[in-house]
Amino acid sequence: MSENREHAEPVPVEDRHALQADCANCFALCCVAPAFSASVDFAISKDAGQACPNLQPDFRCGVHTRLRPKGFRGCTVYDCFGAGQQVSQGTFGGQDWRRVPQAAKQMFTVFPVMRDLHELLWYLTEARSLCPTLPLREELTAQIEVTRNLTRSGPDELLELDVTAHRRNVNPLLLRTSERVRAGFLSEKKDHRGADLIGAKLKGRDLTGANLRGACLIGSDLRGADLAMADLTGADLRDADIRGAHLAESIFLIQSQVDAAKGDTSTMLPPSLARPGHWFTG
Repeated sequence: MSENREHAEPVPVEDRHALQADCANCFALCCVAPAFSASVDFAISKDAGQACPNLQPDFRCGVHTRLRPKGFRGCTVYDCFGAGQQVSQGTFGGQDWRRVPQAAKQMFTVFPVMRDLHELLWYLTEARSLCPTLPLREELTAQIEVTRNLTRSGPDELLELDVTAHRRNVNPLLLRTSERVRAGFLSEKKDHRGADLIGAKLKGRDLTGANLRGACLIGSDLRGADLAMADLTGADLRDADIRGAHLAESIFLIQSQVDAAKGDTSTMLPPSLARPGHWFTG
């Protein structure tokens, strides 16, 4: 493991900070732009572009401290990767969609495009921090610049952008990074890409370096499992029990995955991710 990471260089704090939600500089786009349906995650249904009834005039959530008890668990596991403030303050120059209603529809349509770009930036930044080889690191840096420049486009350009095509260009780099970092652990026994592991009994399992990209781990028992260097890109960890699990060196693990799981003080997390408050309040 140390051999693969000996050339690692720290990711600038500003890179990480720009990819974290700053709700104070956003016009509550995540409370308006997306649609959601009444379910275990949402107490009500809402159309895209319709403001959530809990949204206050100052763009704050009226039930923010009681989201889970009120039936809005989905809100607690949503992450815009900083796209909200970029659209609000960057793309639209601080225009308030309530005061400038003619910009509202375009702003709400641009938001998911920006979120996809910021999510890609997060993964690319994470990949570069692993820095397995100099040539690959240079490719990642170049792709970060390309993606960052796309986030600086105007509203019309963003709406015309083929994010899917851009993602196809980025994914091979992320896959190469993952394979390089996990080179010492690769084996058929640890290839669970896209696997159906709903409710799987994986307590105490050695999953170091495992490929869990896109795996469905809903409700799985991962207590005490070792997931060091495991690739968790897109893995569904909803209600997975990760108490005591070693995730501190897992790769491509994001905050919303952690928020969706069940952990405690013994769960080892990467320093870039926060321990969810609801782990201790239910």
